[in-house]
Amino acid sequence: MEKTITYWLTNVGGEEFSGKFGFSITLLAVVFVAWIAYEVFRRIVSPMIIYLADKTHTEWDDDLLTPEVLRAFSQMIPAIVVAWLLPNMFVSHETLYIWIKKLTLFYIVWSCVHLVNKVVEAIFQAFDKRDYGKVHSLKGTFQMLKLIVIGVGVITGAGILFDRSPIAILTAFGASAAVLMLVFKDTILGLVAGVQLTANKMLQKGDWIICQKAGANGEVIDISLTTVKVRNWDNSVITIPPYNLISDSFQNYQPMRASGGRRVSRFVYIDVNSVRFLGREELESLAGENMIFVDEISCGEQVVNLGLFRRHMEKWLRSREEIIVKKGRTMFVMVRQLQSTPQGIPLELYFFTNKTGWADYEEIQSEIFDYVYAIIGKFGLKIYQAPSGLDLCRLDPGGNLKTF
Repeated sequence: MEKTITYWLTNVGGEEFSGKFGFSITLLAVVFVAWIAYEVFRRIVSPMIIYLADKTHTEWDDDLLTPEVLRAFSQMIPAIVVAWLLPNMFVSHETLYIWIKKLTLFYIVWSCVHLVNKVVEAIFQAFDKRDYGKVHSLKGTFQMLKLIVIGVGVITGAGILFDRSPIAILTAFGASAAVLMLVFKDTILGLVAGVQLTANKMLQKGDWIICQKAGANGEVIDISLTTVKVRNWDNSVITIPPYNLISDSFQNYQPMRASGGRRVSRFVYIDVNSVRFLGREELESLAGENMIFVDEISCGEQVVNLGLFRRHMEKWLRSREEIIVKKGRTMFVMVRQLQSTPQGIPLELYFFTNKTGWADYEEIQSEIFDYVYAIIGKFGLKIYQAPSGLDLCRLDPGGNLKTF
Protein backbone atom coordinates (compact mmCIF):
# COMPACT_ATOMS: atom_id res chain seq x y z
CA MET A 1 0.00 0.00 0.00
CA GLU A 2 2.90 2.34 0.70
CA LYS A 3 4.20 1.64 -2.81
CA THR A 4 0.78 2.46 -4.27
CA ILE A 5 0.67 5.83 -2.52
CA THR A 6 4.27 6.58 -3.52
CA TYR A 7 3.52 5.67 -7.15
CA TRP A 8 0.44 7.91 -7.17
CA LEU A 9 2.37 10.84 -5.66
CA THR A 10 5.17 10.37 -8.21
CA ASN A 11 2.66 10.61 -11.04
CA VAL A 12 1.08 13.71 -9.53
CA GLY A 13 4.10 15.72 -8.38
CA GLY A 14 7.19 13.85 -9.45
CA GLU A 15 9.79 11.91 -7.52
CA GLU A 16 10.98 14.93 -5.52
CA PHE A 17 7.45 15.65 -4.31
CA SER A 18 6.91 11.98 -3.51
CA GLY A 19 10.15 11.81 -1.52
CA LYS A 20 9.34 14.87 0.57
CA PHE A 21 5.68 14.26 1.33
CA GLY A 22 5.17 10.53 0.74
CA PHE A 23 5.74 9.44 4.32
CA SER A 24 3.70 12.30 5.82
CA ILE A 25 0.73 11.64 3.56
CA THR A 26 0.91 7.92 4.30
CA LEU A 27 0.92 8.63 8.04
CA LEU A 28 -2.00 11.04 7.70
CA ALA A 29 -3.91 8.43 5.70
CA VAL A 30 -3.46 5.87 8.47
CA VAL A 31 -4.56 8.38 11.12
CA PHE A 32 -7.57 9.39 9.02
CA VAL A 33 -8.72 5.78 8.51
CA ALA A 34 -8.30 5.07 12.24
CA TRP A 35 -10.29 8.19 13.11
CA ILE A 36 -13.09 7.25 10.69
CA ALA A 37 -13.31 3.77 12.23
CA TYR A 38 -13.47 5.30 15.72
CA GLU A 39 -16.23 7.76 14.79
CA VAL A 40 -18.29 5.09 12.99
CA PHE A 41 -18.24 2.85 16.05
CA ARG A 42 -18.87 5.69 18.51
CA ARG A 43 -21.69 7.40 16.61
CA ILE A 44 -23.40 4.49 14.83
CA VAL A 45 -22.45 1.07 16.19
CA SER A 46 -22.40 1.94 19.90
CA PRO A 47 -25.89 3.58 20.02
CA MET A 48 -27.25 0.66 18.00
CA ILE A 49 -25.86 -1.86 20.52
CA ILE A 50 -27.36 0.08 23.45
CA TYR A 51 -30.72 0.28 21.65
CA LEU A 52 -30.79 -3.48 20.98
CA ALA A 53 -29.75 -4.23 24.58
CA ASP A 54 -32.64 -2.12 25.90
CA LYS A 55 -35.11 -4.05 23.74
CA THR A 56 -34.20 -7.45 25.19
CA HIS A 57 -35.91 -8.91 28.27
CA THR A 58 -32.67 -9.88 30.00
CA GLU A 59 -30.92 -7.54 32.43
CA TRP A 60 -27.32 -8.73 32.15
CA ASP A 61 -26.81 -7.07 28.75
CA ASP A 62 -28.13 -3.76 30.11
CA ASP A 63 -25.65 -4.02 32.99
CA LEU A 64 -22.62 -4.96 30.86
CA LEU A 65 -23.20 -2.99 27.65
CA THR A 66 -23.13 0.41 29.31
CA PRO A 67 -21.98 3.59 27.52
CA GLU A 68 -18.78 3.56 29.60
CA VAL A 69 -17.91 0.00 28.51
CA LEU A 70 -18.63 0.73 24.83
CA ARG A 71 -16.65 3.99 25.03
CA ALA A 72 -13.69 2.07 26.43
CA PHE A 73 -13.99 -0.47 23.61
CA SER A 74 -14.20 2.29 21.00
CA GLN A 75 -10.80 3.58 22.17
CA MET A 76 -9.28 0.28 21.01
CA ILE A 77 -10.60 0.68 17.45
CA PRO A 78 -7.95 3.20 16.21
CA ALA A 79 -5.09 1.10 17.60
CA ILE A 80 -6.47 -2.07 15.99
CA VAL A 81 -6.76 -0.28 12.63
CA VAL A 82 -3.21 1.07 12.91
CA ALA A 83 -1.88 -2.37 13.85
CA TRP A 84 -3.70 -3.87 10.86
CA LEU A 85 -2.41 -1.27 8.37
CA LEU A 86 1.09 -0.97 9.85
CA PRO A 87 2.85 -3.85 8.02
CA ASN A 88 1.68 -2.56 4.63
CA MET A 89 2.26 1.16 5.16
CA PHE A 90 5.79 1.58 6.54
CA VAL A 91 7.77 -1.24 4.98
CA SER A 92 10.60 1.03 3.82
CA HIS A 93 10.99 2.77 7.21
CA GLU A 94 12.10 -0.08 9.43
CA THR A 95 13.17 1.94 12.50
CA LEU A 96 10.03 4.04 12.45
CA TYR A 97 7.95 0.93 11.86
CA ILE A 98 9.39 -0.71 15.00
CA TRP A 99 8.65 2.29 17.22
CA ILE A 100 5.14 2.80 15.86
CA LYS A 101 4.49 -0.90 16.36
CA LYS A 102 5.68 -0.72 19.99
CA LEU A 103 3.58 2.33 20.75
CA THR A 104 0.55 0.81 19.04
CA LEU A 105 0.84 -2.45 20.99
CA PHE A 106 1.37 -0.49 24.21
CA TYR A 107 -1.77 1.54 23.49
CA ILE A 108 -3.72 -1.66 22.78
CA VAL A 109 -2.60 -3.11 26.13
CA TRP A 110 -3.60 0.09 27.93
CA SER A 111 -6.98 0.08 26.15
CA CYS A 112 -7.55 -3.57 27.10
CA VAL A 113 -6.78 -2.79 30.76
CA HIS A 114 -9.16 0.17 30.63
CA LEU A 115 -11.88 -1.95 28.99
CA VAL A 116 -11.57 -4.85 31.45
CA ASN A 117 -11.69 -2.46 34.40
CA LYS A 118 -14.84 -0.86 33.00
CA VAL A 119 -16.41 -4.32 32.63
CA VAL A 120 -15.44 -5.17 36.22
CA GLU A 121 -16.92 -1.87 37.38
CA ALA A 122 -20.14 -2.57 35.45
CA ILE A 123 -20.43 -6.01 37.07
CA PHE A 124 -19.89 -4.42 40.50
CA GLN A 125 -22.61 -1.84 39.82
CA ALA A 126 -24.95 -4.66 38.76
CA PHE A 127 -24.33 -6.50 42.04
CA ASP A 128 -24.44 -3.33 44.13
CA LYS A 129 -27.93 -2.28 43.03
CA ARG A 130 -29.38 -5.71 43.83
CA ASP A 131 -30.27 -7.04 47.28
CA TYR A 132 -27.15 -9.22 47.51
CA GLY A 133 -24.88 -6.24 46.92
CA LYS A 134 -26.72 -4.10 49.45
CA VAL A 135 -26.06 -6.65 52.19
CA HIS A 136 -22.59 -7.91 51.22
CA SER A 137 -19.92 -5.36 50.38
CA LEU A 138 -18.16 -6.54 47.22
CA LYS A 139 -16.35 -3.28 46.52
CA GLY A 140 -13.06 -4.49 47.99
CA THR A 141 -13.14 -7.71 45.94
CA PHE A 142 -13.75 -5.87 42.69
CA GLN A 143 -11.08 -3.31 43.51
CA MET A 144 -8.64 -6.18 44.00
CA LEU A 145 -9.59 -7.55 40.56
CA LYS A 146 -8.95 -4.14 39.02
CA LEU A 147 -5.55 -3.94 40.71
CA ILE A 148 -4.65 -7.38 39.34
CA VAL A 149 -5.66 -6.30 35.83
CA ILE A 150 -3.60 -3.11 36.14
CA GLY A 151 -0.62 -5.13 37.42
CA VAL A 152 -0.82 -7.49 34.44
CA GLY A 153 -1.10 -4.49 32.12
CA VAL A 154 1.94 -2.77 33.64
CA ILE A 155 4.07 -5.91 33.29
CA THR A 156 2.92 -6.53 29.71
CA GLY A 157 3.36 -2.88 28.72
CA ALA A 158 6.86 -2.72 30.22
CA GLY A 159 7.78 -5.90 28.36
CA ILE A 160 6.63 -4.35 25.06
CA LEU A 161 8.52 -1.08 25.53
CA PHE A 162 11.78 -2.67 26.73
CA ASP A 163 11.69 -5.81 24.56
CA ARG A 164 11.62 -8.08 27.59
CA SER A 165 9.43 -11.05 28.37
CA PRO A 166 6.91 -10.77 31.24
CA ILE A 167 9.00 -13.34 33.16
CA ALA A 168 12.03 -11.05 32.98
CA ILE A 169 9.96 -8.09 34.17
CA LEU A 170 8.62 -10.14 37.09
CA THR A 171 12.17 -11.18 37.97
CA ALA A 172 13.22 -7.53 38.06
CA PHE A 173 10.30 -6.71 40.35
CA GLY A 174 11.18 -9.70 42.54
CA ALA A 175 14.72 -8.45 43.03
CA SER A 176 13.39 -5.17 44.40
CA ALA A 177 10.54 -6.75 46.37
CA ALA A 178 12.06 -5.85 49.75
CA VAL A 179 12.29 -2.17 48.81
CA LEU A 180 8.78 -2.16 47.35
CA MET A 181 7.34 -3.80 50.46
CA LEU A 182 9.03 -1.20 52.66
CA VAL A 183 7.78 1.71 50.57
CA PHE A 184 4.24 0.38 50.12
CA LYS A 185 3.92 -1.31 53.53
CA ASP A 186 0.82 0.61 54.62
CA THR A 187 -0.87 0.08 51.27
CA ILE A 188 -0.18 -3.66 51.29
CA LEU A 189 -1.42 -4.02 54.88
CA GLY A 190 -4.55 -2.09 53.98
CA LEU A 191 -5.22 -4.29 50.96
CA VAL A 192 -4.80 -7.51 52.95
CA ALA A 193 -6.99 -6.21 55.80
CA GLY A 194 -9.67 -5.08 53.34
CA VAL A 195 -9.79 -8.54 51.78
CA GLN A 196 -9.99 -10.16 55.24
CA LEU A 197 -12.86 -7.92 56.33
CA THR A 198 -14.82 -8.66 53.16
CA ALA A 199 -14.02 -12.36 52.73
CA ASN A 200 -14.68 -13.26 56.39
CA LYS A 201 -17.85 -11.13 56.50
CA MET A 202 -16.54 -9.32 59.56
CA LEU A 203 -18.00 -6.07 58.31
CA GLN A 204 -20.77 -5.17 55.88
CA LYS A 205 -22.49 -2.03 54.68
CA GLY A 206 -25.20 -0.95 57.08
CA ASP A 207 -23.53 -2.45 60.16
CA TRP A 208 -23.51 -0.42 63.36
CA ILE A 209 -19.98 -0.49 64.76
CA ILE A 210 -18.08 1.15 67.60
CA CYS A 211 -14.32 1.66 67.34
CA GLN A 212 -13.14 3.63 70.35
CA LYS A 213 -9.63 4.41 69.07
CA ALA A 214 -10.93 5.84 65.80
CA GLY A 215 -13.81 7.68 67.46
CA ALA A 216 -16.33 5.79 65.33
CA ASN A 217 -19.84 5.08 66.58
CA GLY A 218 -22.30 4.75 63.74
CA GLU A 219 -23.27 2.98 60.53
CA VAL A 220 -20.86 1.69 57.89
CA ILE A 221 -21.61 3.42 54.58
CA ASP A 222 -18.72 2.20 52.42
CA ILE A 223 -16.06 -0.51 52.47
CA SER A 224 -13.13 -0.46 50.06
CA LEU A 225 -9.67 -1.99 50.02
CA THR A 226 -8.04 1.01 51.66
CA THR A 227 -10.78 2.74 53.68
CA VAL A 228 -13.90 2.03 55.73
CA LYS A 229 -16.31 4.97 56.00
CA VAL A 230 -18.55 5.22 59.05
CA ARG A 231 -21.32 7.78 59.43
CA ASN A 232 -21.53 8.61 63.13
CA TRP A 233 -24.88 9.27 64.77
CA ASP A 234 -24.05 12.99 64.80
CA ASN A 235 -23.82 12.73 60.95
CA SER A 236 -20.06 13.21 60.88
CA VAL A 237 -18.11 10.74 58.72
CA ILE A 238 -15.07 8.85 60.03
CA THR A 239 -12.59 7.21 57.63
CA ILE A 240 -10.77 4.22 59.13
CA PRO A 241 -7.94 2.22 57.51
CA PRO A 242 -9.04 -1.46 57.37
CA TYR A 243 -5.78 -2.53 59.02
CA ASN A 244 -6.76 -0.62 62.18
CA LEU A 245 -9.94 -2.67 62.45
CA ILE A 246 -8.00 -5.92 62.04
CA SER A 247 -5.09 -5.09 64.37
CA ASP A 248 -7.28 -3.46 67.04
CA SER A 249 -10.79 -4.42 68.13
CA PHE A 250 -14.16 -3.05 67.15
CA GLN A 251 -17.69 -3.82 68.28
CA ASN A 252 -20.30 -4.80 65.69
CA TYR A 253 -23.96 -4.50 66.70
CA GLN A 254 -25.36 -6.09 63.53
CA PRO A 255 -25.68 -9.61 65.05
CA MET A 256 -27.73 -8.02 67.85
CA ARG A 257 -30.09 -6.50 65.28
CA ALA A 258 -30.35 -9.81 63.44
CA SER A 259 -31.13 -11.73 66.64
CA GLY A 260 -34.10 -9.49 67.41
CA GLY A 261 -33.09 -8.91 71.04
CA ARG A 262 -30.97 -6.24 72.70
CA ARG A 263 -29.54 -6.65 76.17
CA VAL A 264 -30.18 -4.37 79.13
CA SER A 265 -27.86 -4.69 82.11
CA ARG A 266 -28.22 -1.91 84.66
CA PHE A 267 -27.71 -1.65 88.40
CA VAL A 268 -29.63 -0.11 91.25
CA TYR A 269 -27.64 0.41 94.46
CA ILE A 270 -29.71 -0.41 97.55
CA ASP A 271 -28.99 1.30 100.87
CA VAL A 272 -27.82 -1.49 103.23
CA ASN A 273 -29.58 0.12 106.20
CA SER A 274 -32.96 -0.24 104.48
CA VAL A 275 -32.74 -4.05 104.13
CA ARG A 276 -34.95 -5.71 106.79
CA PHE A 277 -37.67 -8.27 107.46
CA LEU A 278 -41.23 -7.37 106.53
CA GLY A 279 -44.07 -7.66 108.98
CA ARG A 280 -47.42 -9.35 108.36
CA GLU A 281 -49.22 -6.04 107.82
CA GLU A 282 -46.67 -4.93 105.25
CA LEU A 283 -46.99 -8.24 103.43
CA GLU A 284 -50.77 -7.99 103.38
CA SER A 285 -50.51 -4.41 102.10
CA LEU A 286 -48.26 -5.52 99.24
CA ALA A 287 -50.56 -8.44 98.50
CA GLY A 288 -53.52 -6.06 98.39
CA GLU A 289 -51.80 -4.05 95.68
CA ASN A 290 -51.11 -7.26 93.68
CA MET A 291 -47.36 -6.83 94.01
CA ILE A 292 -46.95 -10.18 95.74
CA PHE A 293 -49.10 -13.27 96.25
CA VAL A 294 -49.52 -14.63 99.75
CA ASP A 295 -49.42 -18.25 98.59
CA GLU A 296 -45.84 -17.71 97.43
CA ILE A 297 -44.71 -17.11 101.01
CA SER A 298 -44.24 -20.13 103.26
CA CYS A 299 -46.11 -20.08 106.54
CA GLY A 300 -43.92 -18.73 109.31
CA GLU A 301 -41.17 -17.68 106.89
CA GLN A 302 -39.43 -14.42 107.61
CA VAL A 303 -39.46 -12.42 104.40
CA VAL A 304 -36.67 -9.97 103.57
CA ASN A 305 -37.82 -6.93 101.64
CA LEU A 306 -34.86 -7.04 99.25
CA GLY A 307 -35.51 -10.65 98.24
CA LEU A 308 -39.22 -9.96 97.84
CA PHE A 309 -38.52 -6.93 95.68
CA ARG A 310 -36.10 -8.95 93.56
CA ARG A 311 -38.73 -11.65 92.92
CA HIS A 312 -41.39 -9.04 92.19
CA MET A 313 -39.21 -7.27 89.62
CA GLU A 314 -38.36 -10.51 87.84
CA LYS A 315 -42.03 -11.49 87.61
CA TRP A 316 -42.98 -7.97 86.48
CA LEU A 317 -40.32 -8.02 83.74
CA ARG A 318 -41.56 -11.38 82.48
CA SER A 319 -45.08 -9.99 82.21
CA ARG A 320 -44.12 -7.23 79.77
CA GLU A 321 -44.52 -7.94 76.07
CA GLU A 322 -41.39 -5.95 75.17
CA ILE A 323 -39.20 -8.32 77.21
CA ILE A 324 -37.92 -11.57 75.72
CA VAL A 325 -38.60 -14.17 78.42
CA LYS A 326 -36.59 -17.04 76.93
CA LYS A 327 -34.85 -17.37 73.57
CA GLY A 328 -31.97 -19.76 73.07
CA ARG A 329 -29.22 -20.06 75.62
CA THR A 330 -28.25 -16.41 75.83
CA MET A 331 -31.50 -14.45 76.14
CA PHE A 332 -33.17 -14.72 79.54
CA VAL A 333 -34.49 -12.58 82.39
CA MET A 334 -32.63 -12.28 85.67
CA VAL A 335 -32.66 -9.93 88.66
CA ARG A 336 -29.67 -10.68 90.86
CA GLN A 337 -27.81 -9.33 93.87
CA LEU A 338 -24.05 -8.78 93.61
CA GLN A 339 -21.24 -8.28 96.11
CA SER A 340 -21.94 -5.28 98.33
CA THR A 341 -19.86 -2.15 97.80
CA PRO A 342 -19.26 1.09 99.72
CA GLN A 343 -22.08 2.54 97.61
CA GLY A 344 -24.57 -0.11 98.73
CA ILE A 345 -25.84 -3.46 97.48
CA PRO A 346 -25.85 -3.68 93.65
CA LEU A 347 -29.10 -5.12 92.30
CA GLU A 348 -28.72 -5.93 88.61
CA LEU A 349 -31.63 -6.06 86.18
CA TYR A 350 -30.49 -8.29 83.31
CA PHE A 351 -32.89 -8.91 80.43
CA PHE A 352 -33.35 -8.63 76.67
CA THR A 353 -35.86 -6.42 74.92
CA ASN A 354 -37.22 -6.83 71.40
CA LYS A 355 -36.81 -3.09 70.85
CA THR A 356 -33.44 -2.99 69.09
CA GLY A 357 -33.78 0.52 67.64
CA TRP A 358 -31.91 3.16 69.60
CA ALA A 359 -34.88 5.41 70.48
CA ASP A 360 -37.21 2.50 71.33
CA TYR A 361 -34.46 0.80 73.34
CA GLU A 362 -33.85 3.90 75.47
CA GLU A 363 -37.59 4.41 75.93
CA ILE A 364 -38.21 0.91 77.29
CA GLN A 365 -35.20 1.22 79.62
CA SER A 366 -36.50 4.51 80.97
CA GLU A 367 -40.00 3.11 81.55
CA ILE A 368 -38.67 0.11 83.47
CA PHE A 369 -36.36 2.09 85.74
CA ASP A 370 -39.00 4.76 86.30
CA TYR A 371 -41.09 1.94 87.73
CA VAL A 372 -38.15 0.67 89.81
CA TYR A 373 -37.52 4.07 91.40
CA ALA A 374 -41.24 4.61 92.07
CA ILE A 375 -42.08 1.18 93.50
CA ILE A 376 -39.00 0.41 95.58
CA GLY A 377 -40.21 2.52 98.53
CA LYS A 378 -43.30 0.32 98.95
CA PHE A 379 -40.97 -2.53 99.94
CA GLY A 380 -39.29 -0.40 102.58
CA LEU A 381 -36.09 -0.09 100.53
CA LYS A 382 -34.04 2.99 99.75
CA ILE A 383 -31.72 3.64 96.84
CA TYR A 384 -28.23 4.69 97.91
CA GLN A 385 -27.33 8.28 97.15
CA ALA A 386 -24.17 10.06 98.23
CA PRO A 387 -24.97 12.84 100.72
CA SER A 388 -25.37 16.19 98.97
CA GLY A 389 -27.58 19.24 98.95
CA LEU A 390 -30.52 18.81 101.33
CA ASP A 391 -28.89 15.73 102.89
CA LEU A 392 -26.11 17.93 104.26
CA CYS A 393 -28.60 20.50 105.50
CA ARG A 394 -30.24 17.82 107.63
CA LEU A 395 -27.02 17.19 109.60
CA ASP A 396 -26.58 18.94 112.96
CA PRO A 397 -23.22 20.46 114.00
CA GLY A 398 -22.23 17.12 115.54
CA GLY A 399 -22.72 15.29 112.23
CA ASN A 400 -25.90 13.54 113.35
CA LEU A 401 -29.05 13.41 111.21
CA LYS A 402 -31.69 15.86 112.35
CA THR A 403 -35.20 14.59 112.86
CA PHE A 404 -38.16 16.73 111.95
